[in-house]
Amino acid sequence: MKTSKIIIYDEPTVQEIQITKIEKFVKKYFPVEIEIRKNFFQNNQHEIFEEIASTRIFDLKKPFSKHIPTNSEIQMEKENIDNSQNEEKILYDGFEFQKVLSKFIPKNELDLDTLNIILTNKLTCTFDESDFRYHARVLIGTNPSIISTTGFIEAPARPREYYIELMTDFSKKNTNKIKEKYKGEFLDYHDSRISKILEGYILQSIMYYETGNDFCEDKECRLYNAHWQKELLNSQLNNKFCEKHEEIFKKIIDQ
Repeated sequence: MKTSKIIIYDEPTVQEIQITKIEKFVKKYFPVEIEIRKNFFQNNQHEIFEEIASTRIFDLKKPFSKHIPTNSEIQMEKENIDNSQNEEKILYDGFEFQKVLSKFIPKNELDLDTLNIILTNKLTCTFDESDFRYHARVLIGTNPSIISTTGFIEAPARPREYYIELMTDFSKKNTNKIKEKYKGEFLDYHDSRISKILEGYILQSIMYYETGNDFCEDKECRLYNAHWQKELLNSQLNNKFCEKHEEIFKKIIDQ
């Protein structure tokens, strides 16, 4: 492996994340030093919140345009580090967000030997030139690698039937009723399965950094890039890897 150390920044507001188990899980697959650190945004200076606020997305159908954040937006960023979910569904340009965070990581920890994986409840998105709109993403690869816990819930789509039924009545009462009907078929906030799902995305993050290859196309593999909640749950909860990635794992570890 070109990576000799992996630093994982915890997201303590998502209490379902079992960070000690995550550490053991990564060590099981990669014989490297693993360091768990506190939330990346805690105890950070005012400057980082200002820069993060500047990566907000205001128009889903236009490529990113940087803006000067207001004082209230900066203050909201400071306050949001203690919230368990992105309740207002604020969207951030994933690549710009990643650039900002990289400025606040010591240079010696951004070398080829060290991979930083930052967990966050912020909803990262990327602009797709094929349909000219932003899409929510769970993972922004490279170093640091960003994993959005809110993305687990908001990025992969829920069952089509869920949206069809929701279209008839958007009231809170009806929404809760429909959620209950399809309970278990998709992830929701405070879902006990979140930590298990996170394992797979950490693997994807490491594999992308090591190989430069995109996600797997096999829907049964934990490295599959799920577009639907059903696919996400199927690929991550079955604990399987395709033959191709089993071999890649072996080659990486033997390097």
